[in-house]
Amino acid sequence: MILVHRGPVTDRVDVLFNPSEYSLDSANQYSWKTIPGLSMPIPHFVSGEASTLTMDLFFDSYEAQTDVRKHTMKIVGLLDVDKDLHAPPLCKFVWGSLQFKGIVEKVVQKYTMFLDSGLPVRATLTVTFREVQSVKEQYKNIPRQSADRTKQRTIKQGDQLWQIAAEEYEDPGLWREIARANGISNPKKLEPGSVIKIPRLYG
Repeated sequence: MILVHRGPVTDRVDVLFNPSEYSLDSANQYSWKTIPGLSMPIPHFVSGEASTLTMDLFFDSYEAQTDVRKHTMKIVGLLDVDKDLHAPPLCKFVWGSLQFKGIVEKVVQKYTMFLDSGLPVRATLTVTFREVQSVKEQYKNIPRQSADRTKQRTIKQGDQLWQIAAEEYEDPGLWREIARANGISNPKKLEPGSVIKIPRLYG
C-alpha cells in the first residue's frame, strides 16, 4: 500500500497485487581533482544522492469489466502538485518490512488488455519513488563523533557555527556553546583555516 501525506491528512492507496520484485538505487556525488604528476584524479566527497525505489505494479479489472484506470490514475495522480503544499505529496510505500518514504518521481503506464469497446482492463505501471528526508532526519542518521570531550576543528570556506553544532552535537541550537568557548562575537565571520575548539558538553 501507499500512504499519502497531504499536510495533516493521510490517505491510503492500495495496489491490487504485490510487486514481484523491486530495485533500490543509491549513489554518492564526488568532485574529481586532477593533480599534476598523478595518473588518476583524486575524488572528493560532495554529498550523498537520494535513493530511488522502482517497481512494476500490476492492475487487472477484467473480471469486473470496469475501467482499470480507476485504479491506475490514483497512482499517476501522486505526480500532481498539491494546491496547498505547492509540491507533490509525500508518500510512504509499505510492503512487509519495506517502508520507503519519498515522492513519486516517475510513472510509466502500459495498458495491455482491452474490452471490445476499447476500455482498458489490464495495466502495468512502472513507478519510481525518490527518497525524501528532512535536515533533522539526515543529521540523526549520520554517525557522529562523541561530544563528551573537547576537540579541535579547522574552519573551511562556507562553514557556519550552527552547521558545526549540528554535526558535533546533533543540535544546531548549541552553536552558542562553540562561540562562547572561542570568544566568537560574530558567528557569521569565521576565518577559513583558523582552528576552533569544540567544547565538551556537560549534563
